[in-house]
Amino acid sequence: MKRIFIYFSFIVHYTGNDLDKCKFYLLLIGVSVHMVNTLKKYTVLILLMIGLVFLGIGCTGTKNNEGPSSAEETPAGESQSILLKGSDTVLPLAQAEAEEFMNENTGKSITVTGGGSGVGISALIDGEVNIASASREMTEDEIKSAEAKGINPVKTTIASDGITVIVNPSNPVSNFTFDQLRGIYNGSISNWKEVGGTDAQISVISRDSSSGTYKDFQKDVLQGDEYRPDALTQPATGGIVTEVSQNTNAIGYIGFAYLDSSVKALSLDKGNGSVTPTAESIRNGSYPLSRSLYFYTNGEPSGLTKEFTDFVLSEKGQSIVSTVGYIPLKK
Repeated sequence: MKRIFIYFSFIVHYTGNDLDKCKFYLLLIGVSVHMVNTLKKYTVLILLMIGLVFLGIGCTGTKNNEGPSSAEETPAGESQSILLKGSDTVLPLAQAEAEEFMNENTGKSITVTGGGSGVGISALIDGEVNIASASREMTEDEIKSAEAKGINPVKTTIASDGITVIVNPSNPVSNFTFDQLRGIYNGSISNWKEVGGTDAQISVISRDSSSGTYKDFQKDVLQGDEYRPDALTQPATGGIVTEVSQNTNAIGYIGFAYLDSSVKALSLDKGNGSVTPTAESIRNGSYPLSRSLYFYTNGEPSGLTKEFTDFVLSEKGQSIVSTVGYIPLKK
């Protein structure tokens, strides 16, 4: 009987569970009709039990394949990851702050990208980021757009900066009045000899329109004038430094932290005497293009956004501001 059942099991498998075919083959090997019918009854029962077992396994497998619920996947509490996007001026500072913060807080992630103040502010308005970094204040139109989408922009000042006008180190010009600088960038002055330099065409370099520095320079220096149409725009501040360092007739403007020995900073006179951009002149506000740098959030910072913002404003965070090359907030 045991051997016959083994044969039957094999034939069941071989015939794809077709019991009528199983009966035919068993009769061929000499099994009696009574025995075949008995085995057939038992086999139906066995196949039914096996089916139920696999159904149970299948149900369990489906649940496991669905993965853990959101409650199991993420511990209760705030997110351990935030996104920061915006100002190219703030970018090196935000990167340095995020790196140190994550070193001290294992498992917490701060993703930092640039693109310009306008890009970061737009991302905040669209709910795409936790923090927008900016080298200018939001405009009234931006604030209205944010409020229309249910976003409440809150500004936090994180450091001070000075828009620094640079030329090639070989250029003999060392200072400008605001009128001279305005003339160069609105197109009314095009030759270096008009401002005390050599007889050479001025190559004017500017940031692109998404930049907060672009907007601040237009407001404070051009006083609302349009930029000259032949100005060469750069999508990043580093590009301006590179261009000016390689072109003896170029002029550009950058955030103070980007200033290095490959270019020369100009002193500026807005009517109260010429002032060189230094940490001290920016801190005390005597440098005429001093400004603040900001984080914008939707409402008051909370959770990980608050932890990171508090870190940037802390003594350690402000020491990083100095290390990067910007000016820490006054105590």
